Amino acid sequence: MFAIIAAVLGGGIVAGTALYILDGRLRARAARAAEESVRALEDTRQRITLAAKEEVVAAREQLQQQLTRREQTLDQKVSAVEQHDQDLKRREQQLEQRTSALGQREQEIVVRLEQVAGLSAADAKQELVRRFEDTARDDAAALVRDIKEQAKKSADREAKKIVALAIQRIAAEQTVESSVAAIPLPSDELKGRIIGREGRNIRAFEAATGVDVIIDDTPDTVVVSCFDPVRREVGRLALERLIADGRIHPGRIEEVVKKAQVDVDAGILEAGEQAVYDTGIHGLHPELVKLVGRMKYRTSYGQNILEHSKEVAWLAGIMAAELKLDILLAKRGGLLHDIGKVLTHEHDGTHVQLGVEVATKYGEQPAVINCIAAHHDDVPHESSVSVVVQAADAVSGSRPGARREAFETYVKRLTQLEAIASEFKGVEKVFAIQAGREVRVVVTPDTVDDAGAARLTEQIARKIERDLQYPGQIRVVVIRETRAVDFAR
Repeated sequence: MFAIIAAVLGGGIVAGTALYILDGRLRARAARAAEESVRALEDTRQRITLAAKEEVVAAREQLQQQLTRREQTLDQKVSAVEQHDQDLKRREQQLEQRTSALGQREQEIVVRLEQVAGLSAADAKQELVRRFEDTARDDAAALVRDIKEQAKKSADREAKKIVALAIQRIAAEQTVESSVAAIPLPSDELKGRIIGREGRNIRAFEAATGVDVIIDDTPDTVVVSCFDPVRREVGRLALERLIADGRIHPGRIEEVVKKAQVDVDAGILEAGEQAVYDTGIHGLHPELVKLVGRMKYRTSYGQNILEHSKEVAWLAGIMAAELKLDILLAKRGGLLHDIGKVLTHEHDGTHVQLGVEVATKYGEQPAVINCIAAHHDDVPHESSVSVVVQAADAVSGSRPGARREAFETYVKRLTQLEAIASEFKGVEKVFAIQAGREVRVVVTPDTVDDAGAARLTEQIARKIERDLQYPGQIRVVVIRETRAVDFAR
């Protein structure tokens, strides 16, 4: 038993010793492997470091070579720039020498030209400037003429189309008013009754109406005269009623005159309402409607203002429709543009000023007020509608037969027209034709050339505008004609 135990223990000791020896060998091998790994790593690190250093050295050498090449290139460029600079300086010196030589040559030429032409440099310069001015003026006149012709081809065509269309679509009667009204009598016996005992009836009638009753040798006719058409209408209506009634005495006269005044006022209001209805205008203040009705008894150059205003409203509305503008606004401005003329007998100021005041007072919109204020160019136009109203006013007032004027005024205006055109240099003859709506100017061809004729038309037109008052527009025609005459003998 003990032998077995001893054998086992002995075997265990031997095995342990063997294991110890094996472990030591393994450790030694591991140590050697580690040392070899360390040495291998160190060798690898040294190789990598050496390779990196070699690459750095190579890169430095390459960079140094590039820098050297760039320095050489820059040196070459600097040298080229310096050479170019020297060339420029040399050229500048040559240019200065040439400039100096040219200046001397120019002085010699100027002296020679002055000797040959007999003119100083200043005189020659003035002559050259004058020729340039003449050439430029002729070119400008030709250009203005071309521009006008081109503008007329386009603008006049459309304008004439619109105006002609507006005129064709309207047919308004024009009445000619005067300051007297003739009243027919059934017999001459009524003249005595109208005069009354010691003239008391006619005095009472004139005092009640404010008109003059003219009883002369004209058979079966009595004339009522007054500068105020409304009062003249009241007198005419009252006298006709007294004649029809037959009872003529101061008490009856006052009663009939009052009734006639009421009827005339009602007629004025009715005329205003009818005008507003005919033109299609809405929302007009009642006082303005009355003033429109009073225009029925006002005339301008023989043209009834109410009919004229209605015509302007229709024309303006038609033109506005063609131009795609506000039709109702154009009609409103056209109807009210002369509203101030019914107030000129009662208030101070022009009809334009009075029209603006009354339209402003009764709340008309600014565009309508501008139509009133600008239709004679007293103020600038603020809208296209205002321009249309002015054009319609000119068409209505200047068309043939629309207005009449006294013979003396007519002759005086034509004489002034011919005198204005005769004042210009080169004018040989002047003829005012077409009732003063055209003036023809005959010029001498030796004094006025074609370009000068174009300038002369504009100068005469502007002077007529400044110095002469006239309805509508006046056409200025300058005629330049060259004739060569010879005789065969």
